[in-house]
Amino acid sequence: MKAIVIVNKGGGSADGDAPQRLEAALADAGVEAEIVLVEGARCAERAAEALKQGRTPICAAGGDGTISAVAGALAGADEPLGVLPLGTLNHFAKDIGMPADLAEAAKVIAAGKTRLVDVAELNGRIFINNSAIGLYPLMVLDRDNQREKLGRSKRLAMLVAGVRTLVRFRHHRLSLTINEEQRATLDTPLLFVGNNDYELSLPQAGQRQTLDDGKLCVMILRSKSRAGLMAATLRALAGRVRSDDMIRLDDVTRLRVASRRSHLTVAIDGETEMMRGPLDYRIRPASLKVICP
Repeated sequence: MKAIVIVNKGGGSADGDAPQRLEAALADAGVEAEIVLVEGARCAERAAEALKQGRTPICAAGGDGTISAVAGALAGADEPLGVLPLGTLNHFAKDIGMPADLAEAAKVIAAGKTRLVDVAELNGRIFINNSAIGLYPLMVLDRDNQREKLGRSKRLAMLVAGVRTLVRFRHHRLSLTINEEQRATLDTPLLFVGNNDYELSLPQAGQRQTLDDGKLCVMILRSKSRAGLMAATLRALAGRVRSDDMIRLDDVTRLRVASRRSHLTVAIDGETEMMRGPLDYRIRPASLKVICP
């Protein structure tokens, strides 16, 4: 087996001897690898080039942002995506069961077992984990600013960003169209859209039990004061969500979000982007072939 491994050289994944460790781990597992370092913005483009060249498997080494970019190029194709987790959180890798240990992950790549999983789409852009409007994008912007200017770790920066964002948060008035039928208008500090259902309560908070149920996970925080919002967050983590804390929509395959603002700041798989509305979310069932245990 000869794999191409795409690494974001602008992220922490390419720091130090990461390329050498990747090549060595794959070689030990019997995989000849071409390690390709590219700028983050070119990860999807480089994956698309590899796809046209008939390269297989096409692997992404890094965190969720890098994996999401490569997955976007491979969604709908027959060639599989290999995931080599090198990021801080590695949500997608964990949810498909990939080992955190690089040597063990390389063995999974070598075995070549595949399955089909869902992806979600926002205005034509693929995402593998989740997207959000409101509080979370502001937290991500603050986190990235701290990391760039102060050199803080991702976890510490996110903690500080969370506290600061809660202090200055505001609500968004959003008009929703659910499955092209139901309509609702509401004020919310946070709209969350996940690719498949997410757990809220500890210790499984942020995890998914499946990636092939063909549904979007849509959660909407109800309008609250700062203290009320913090209390609702703590109840969610404890598994005691109340009906006045959150609206959780079931059986959603498509969601259209409109706002009085022409553009909204949106978080997509841990990155932020200013997007023109309306926002059109949809699930794409069984669209991504992944190598997994």
